[in-house]
Amino acid sequence: QVQLVESGGGLVQAGGSLRLSCAASVRTFSNYYTGWFRQAPGKEREFVARISGSGFSAYYADSVKGRFTISRDNAKNTVYLQMNSLEPEDTAVYYCAAGRTPGIGANNYVYWGQGTQVTVAS
Repeated sequence: QVQLVESGGGLVQAGGSLRLSCAASVRTFSNYYTGWFRQAPGKEREFVARISGSGFSAYYADSVKGRFTISRDNAKNTVYLQMNSLEPEDTAVYYCAAGRTPGIGANNYVYWGQGTQVTVAS
């Protein structure tokens, strides 16, 4: 069982930055692909970014490419999402997820965090 805890959300002005963190309870976190998803009110959960267990491979949704960066520190069992040039459209609850297989679909991920709210004011 892997427990994931997100942190770092908050309220920011458009154009600002936030860094989300996802801390895992398992020491073998490097064995898991880790992704970030988000869900805005009234919308379906959507893929944002994912990173391989080693950290060498990352993939982004077109909507965040060039603005967001996913990274990980396996020594700290933590994955990060650096979000720059934030837009009001980025407002959502952001979820961290982990799984054994790569992919951008939510069904690739077995373990999920509780989510952290990101609100971007215009």
